[in-house]
Amino acid sequence: MSGGLTLDTDPAEVGLDPARLQRLDRRLTRWVDDGQLPGFLVTVSRRGRLAHVGRYGARNVEEGLPVEEDTRWRIFSMTKPVTSVAAMMLYEEGLLELTDPITRWLPEFADTRVYVAGSAQKPVTQPQIEPIRVAHLLTHTSGLTYGFHHAHPVDAMYRAMGHEWGTPPGADSAEVCRQWASVPLVFQPGSEWNYGVSTDVLGRLVEVVSGQTLDVFFQERVFGPLGMTDTSFGLREDDDVTSLARLYAAVPGTPGGPATGFAPLDAMGAAAHSKPAFLSGGGGLVSTAADYVRFAEMLRRGGSFDGGRLLGPRTLAHMTRNHLPGGADLETFGRPLFAETPLRGVGFGLGFSMVIDPVRYGGVASVGDYSWGGAASTAFYVDPVEDVVVTFFTQLLPSSTLPIRAHLRALVNQAIVQ
Repeated sequence: MSGGLTLDTDPAEVGLDPARLQRLDRRLTRWVDDGQLPGFLVTVSRRGRLAHVGRYGARNVEEGLPVEEDTRWRIFSMTKPVTSVAAMMLYEEGLLELTDPITRWLPEFADTRVYVAGSAQKPVTQPQIEPIRVAHLLTHTSGLTYGFHHAHPVDAMYRAMGHEWGTPPGADSAEVCRQWASVPLVFQPGSEWNYGVSTDVLGRLVEVVSGQTLDVFFQERVFGPLGMTDTSFGLREDDDVTSLARLYAAVPGTPGGPATGFAPLDAMGAAAHSKPAFLSGGGGLVSTAADYVRFAEMLRRGGSFDGGRLLGPRTLAHMTRNHLPGGADLETFGRPLFAETPLRGVGFGLGFSMVIDPVRYGGVASVGDYSWGGAASTAFYVDPVEDVVVTFFTQLLPSSTLPIRAHLRALVNQAIVQ
């Protein structure tokens, strides 16, 4: 695969029907033309060769700026796989074990209580029976949560401290973790799955174990070796702010009906215009499609890309297995997820979800297809059976607005003919 987004092959040479592949762009383009999506960029690679790049619409609708191949996107939770890879690099160096209690490095979590009953103002709690371990952070079974869930009294406690779609101004990762540690866990570690700030705490763990801030570790150990030249925590000082796509929020339609459009979300979007005080391992990166394709290709190739090896293939294979107890899926073991992420037939590993039962999943997919997405409707997946990597970029909150991720799989898979 060559640099940037230069096509490496004709789709037919890697078993993709070019005419059928155009259905993908037509479906995505309709959402733009219907006023439901500002713009998009999608890539499809097979057998390590970039076979398709589609883009349409605007990165900034109001200023008439089109989506370009070098447009930068807030990837939000697509930061999580990067942080998970970083933690597993430290695991491979013998600097931590997956079974290690995180209090070895983050002692503030030693006294964190566990919610049992009551309200956000008067919670009834008990001590931890099981400590939070490194594996709990990687699998979202730590008992940590997100303030924006609005589903549990502990979520409300996060919001009261200033943790909803952001963190208190000026607080760095050390202070943010101290604040989270002062709030009860939603459940005993290891007993359930709940999407939350686990990967942010994991990012802080990477900092303490490595002795480097997360941005420095990422640059020296991940982005540099992979040739990811345009990925960072917020824009850098010499970056053109107009290269960053504008962030939009869906305008709700009738209850239960589709969104009727979108509107700028500039207050939230401006957080990515510069490097923040809190380096969020769970959602702080901005990136380009070309950069993230390189990261995803590294995953597909078992831990290396373009001469840069981050992980051994056996480690990566372990990360992309289902780690939920008894082989359960997220519907069985997890709590309802706010995003457009299926729960049935989907397991969770060390930083990724994966399809474990395509029939229960409800769409055409391979067993072992692993993925994750971001709050602004970005997404990627790696299909090791079909040897496919797909990435998708836009900037529309929330990610549940449109069934983009389901359509990506359906429309890419129907184009695979060999």
